[in-house]
Amino acid sequence: TIASNTLHISLFTPANAVIGHYTLKTEISQGQAPSVTYPLGRFILLFNPWSAEDDVYLPSEILLQEYIMRDYGFVYKGHENSITSRPWNYGQFEEDIVNICFEILDKSLYFLKNPGKDCSQRRDVVYVCRVVSAMINSNDDRGVLQGNWGEDYTQGTSPLEWTGSVAILRQWSSRGGQPVKYGQCWVFASVMCTVMRCLGVPTRVVSNFHSAHNTDGNLTIDTYYNRNAEILPTEKQDKIWNFHVWNECWMIRKDLPPGYNGWQVLDPTPQQTSSGLFCCGPASVKAIKEGDIHLAYDTSFVYAEVNADEVVWLSEDGQVQEILAHNTRSIGKEISTKTVGSDKRQDITGSYKYPEGSPEERSVFMKASRKLLEPRRASSPLLHLLGSGDLKDQPVQLQLWLARTPMWGQDLLLMLHVRRVPDRAHTQSPIGLMVRFCAQPLLHGGSAREPLWRHVVHLNMDLGKEMQWPLLLPYSDYRNKLTDEKLIRVSGIAEVEETGQSILVLKDFSLEPPRLSVEVFERAEVGHALNIYITLTNTLMVALSNCTVVLEGSGLISGQIAEDLGTLMAGNTLRIQLELYPIKAGLRQLQVLIRSNEVKEIKGYKDILVAEAGVP
Repeated sequence: TIASNTLHISLFTPANAVIGHYTLKTEISQGQAPSVTYPLGRFILLFNPWSAEDDVYLPSEILLQEYIMRDYGFVYKGHENSITSRPWNYGQFEEDIVNICFEILDKSLYFLKNPGKDCSQRRDVVYVCRVVSAMINSNDDRGVLQGNWGEDYTQGTSPLEWTGSVAILRQWSSRGGQPVKYGQCWVFASVMCTVMRCLGVPTRVVSNFHSAHNTDGNLTIDTYYNRNAEILPTEKQDKIWNFHVWNECWMIRKDLPPGYNGWQVLDPTPQQTSSGLFCCGPASVKAIKEGDIHLAYDTSFVYAEVNADEVVWLSEDGQVQEILAHNTRSIGKEISTKTVGSDKRQDITGSYKYPEGSPEERSVFMKASRKLLEPRRASSPLLHLLGSGDLKDQPVQLQLWLARTPMWGQDLLLMLHVRRVPDRAHTQSPIGLMVRFCAQPLLHGGSAREPLWRHVVHLNMDLGKEMQWPLLLPYSDYRNKLTDEKLIRVSGIAEVEETGQSILVLKDFSLEPPRLSVEVFERAEVGHALNIYITLTNTLMVALSNCTVVLEGSGLISGQIAEDLGTLMAGNTLRIQLELYPIKAGLRQLQVLIRSNEVKEIKGYKDILVAEAGVP
């Protein structure tokens, strides 16, 4: 349009345009005179989930505010019966993050091998997601994060101590693309969430509890115990993570048959290769639920993560003795993400599978099993087990539960509940039980350290009798023996003295750290001082040494604030007052970490509504 000697021009990019940096120029010519070109500036083109023509179109403003615009969230960790939320600063709108995101694409093996081809494919969200999934880890390339599932983090930062993506991405970029040390699944997934939201792809972080890593594709994870109830190491790479974290990205799947659009699983944690690189997905959540594991990409692997069966064996002198349990419902529990517009957790297990034990769930399992195992039916242990029926009759029922909240630094009290039930032999006489207990520290990847506590209980049980037996695990037995995750498995194997039959009972739990309180008592306004009050009481039996507090929060702090706090003695309370000057208006989240030699991860947060300066 032309008005008052001013020319207004609107430019529209096609929905399938390549994302990236563009230079905008205007060329003016008049008559036969040579044309003159004027540079008008540069802009960055992203995927557009507000456009109905874009492959990432999400037709809900509420969902777009959550999965594109929200620059903070939560990671869900722990155990299915004790889920903890940890705040995370995504920070996708921080000034330099968008450039770092494209730097990630430009350092991928695809770009280095063929820059022209790689850039031309950046119109395809499926392609871009796979590139980012490979680049968040550094197994094949100079990716963002180096994984570490051991216990030595002295050469870098413990995965537990990260509170946001911004510091990680800035460190990676400032050091010329050297992988940042260290990450585990929730760090990989949270950083990928930042990158994908920044590129315009609706993304969320998802936690799967009791998550299977099935490398041989038989949908069975085997676990071994000896008669002393110790978890035994195995040469197999199959494992069960106490939890595993991945991403879901929203997109249309033009490469799949109709019906598989919507949320797609992307997993940047380097578990196994896909097309030669350590990446995973996108795998349609709908395809996972329906058992359509033949569809691209890596759907069979993700299906096993939430649906595999667990078979527990009793082993002695390297020889398998008997099956202690065949669990068809233990894998893929409490699949969780942040609730839209709320700090609460949302259970999305129903998006991944039908209710456990339902006809639909078993039908889908058999459908997936046939597709995976048909070529090796004769030798498949899974199909053998599926046809083997129930395990042999058990004359007693055992259950372990926690008598009080398990706090790190305190004695732990568990209760064994025993109930004598009728068996097929209709035995009326009392039976004797010898129950051997063992407590072992669990690593995040499912393996265990050496036992730290043992106990033996002898019981006589009449038919119909019920009893409870207390089990005390003293702090002195586990002090300095746990991993940073503070996760313990107490296992027991009861041997029926009359028959020699073995019965397994388990309890996994993570120890709670002291609680952190973050308070704000005044109105928050851009550019005005805001007092933050942090309180921590050391409820442990030991001092917390070399304490440091770290604050982070996009729109509240530029970068991070860190202060040394010294030692917090047992029973004492630490009170900190800090002054911030908020940078951006809107709803913000302040993330607070207090770390010490004894406990690496004491985290808290505070949602803060920041007003524009001068606005009443």
